[in-house]
Amino acid sequence: MSAFVKRTARAVRIVVGHAGIPRPLRWLAGIGLLPIPGPFDEAVLLVVALILFVFYRRQLRQAWSEAGG
Repeated sequence: MSAFVKRTARAVRIVVGHAGIPRPLRWLAGIGLLPIPGPFDEAVLLVVALILFVFYRRQLRQAWSEAGG
């Protein structure tokens, strides 16, 4: 299980740093990673994840394969 979490963290780092991802979306991801009390940061991360999944699936797939190697 820890290998999956590590791979996921590496993939997220790769995707957020990808040049094809718009800067406002990267800022939203950064805000979602802040330790804000309450459900606000989790909601922001869910919105970012949904946008990435729908519109940037190729970059997500590429980052996942890079994080595994």
